[in-house]
Amino acid sequence: MKKLIVVAVVAACSASVAAQWPKIADPTVPRDAKGGINYDAPTPRTPDGKPDLSGIWMRAESGPPRGNRGGQGAGRAGEAGRAGAAAPATPANGGQNATAQPEAGGGPQPGGGGAFAPVRGGVSLEPTTGRFPFDPNGPPVATFFEAGGNMEGGLPYTKWASDLKKARMDLKDKDNPDANCMPMGFLQFHQQPQPRKIMNISNPKSLLVEWEANYGLWHIYMDGRKLPPQGEPQPWWYGYSVGHWEGDTLVVETNNLRGAEDGPSDGWLDVNGSPYSEQAKFTHRIRRPTYGHLQMDITIEDSKAYTKPFTVRIDQRIAPDQEMIEFICNENQQFRRRIKVDEGDTK
Repeated sequence: MKKLIVVAVVAACSASVAAQWPKIADPTVPRDAKGGINYDAPTPRTPDGKPDLSGIWMRAESGPPRGNRGGQGAGRAGEAGRAGAAAPATPANGGQNATAQPEAGGGPQPGGGGAFAPVRGGVSLEPTTGRFPFDPNGPPVATFFEAGGNMEGGLPYTKWASDLKKARMDLKDKDNPDANCMPMGFLQFHQQPQPRKIMNISNPKSLLVEWEANYGLWHIYMDGRKLPPQGEPQPWWYGYSVGHWEGDTLVVETNNLRGAEDGPSDGWLDVNGSPYSEQAKFTHRIRRPTYGHLQMDITIEDSKAYTKPFTVRIDQRIAPDQEMIEFICNENQQFRRRIKVDEGDTK
């Protein structure tokens, strides 16, 4: 039954990956003499001198090599067993020629180029993406199935969170929001195989992140307003977010989120059901060190779910000359019933 949930997620993801719009060359993209994209070109900047974060982005691997993992023990092995074996993939963007490995924990040696294109159940989930070198001095790199998969000892769950995660997994993760076409948590959105687009918007000054997956929209207010007190605005799936610059780092604070108390598909930090509560606060520290690299260090503070704050890292790579396509996903879709994921379904 658990495998069917993964099939549901794969089915939702795979159609979008193969169905992007035709590529149109962007004249602003840095290229070499042969027209190849220079991913290591300097960071583009907005008229006020700040890093320009806009563009289409795909997640990229940057985790430690296999066999050098903390956290959940066989974290990646467990994920591979859940979702099916990984298969080789084509060379990465930018001419990197290493063979792709399973997600987070696969790939060539740290510091190597390598490629990243996970395959689940025989289905390639996303275009091959160049791998970033592993940074042993950075925060643990989050993995798609387990946010703490690379964290020594795993996430610092409270008993409430540990019991809830176990209950979710006992139900074969059937309430995972991705499998139900519901809004996901930030870490699941950031690591979806589908692209996401960052746009600068003025009047009021703000940033908009549009995830192709499940049509997610994240508004970040950049006009100097303060983060409102917890419980003042109505809690919502993506919460209330305000951002400000600290040098070349965009700091985004988010609170007033719907949490696990609000519904079975709410407050999912990762695919395996690590929860967050209504009291959660997320702080993103977002950098663009080169043209092709977006790096996010995400701190979660949630005293109901975790005994202490923790930080994980997620990296993404630019996908130039592309546009996103519609991803229509309705919560009343019937896929789960038709494949009889839910016990008792007979139709």
